[in-house]
Amino acid sequence: QVQLVESGGGLVQPGGSLRLSCAASGGALDYYVIGWFRQAPGKEREGVSFIVTSDDSTYYADSVKGRFTASRDNAKNTAYLQISNLKPEDTAVYYCATDPRLRYASFDPYEYAIWGQGTQVTVSS
Repeated sequence: QVQLVESGGGLVQPGGSLRLSCAASGGALDYYVIGWFRQAPGKEREGVSFIVTSDDSTYYADSVKGRFTASRDNAKNTAYLQISNLKPEDTAVYYCATDPRLRYASFDPYEYAIWGQGTQVTVSS
């Protein structure tokens, strides 16, 4: 069973950038889709970005399009989420997730069975 560990979060000023990492162990990070989700206090977990491993195509929620970039490095068995031009409303715990059953880039967190522990991103001046 693949296990995921996120890192790279932190406190950043508005307009700043971070690169989040999602390192896989116990197997290759090559299920059909790798999703990035976030959850702010008192809000539901929402999908923000996805990468399809078969062709590295990417998908983004409208709220982050143009500011977030998903990628992956097969050699390092790691996925990345570059987040730029950060806004206070981007403050949340960010998670990566995957699932061996999925064959499309689902924005529904309930369709993902494998999750990391999350990394906190706080955007504040």
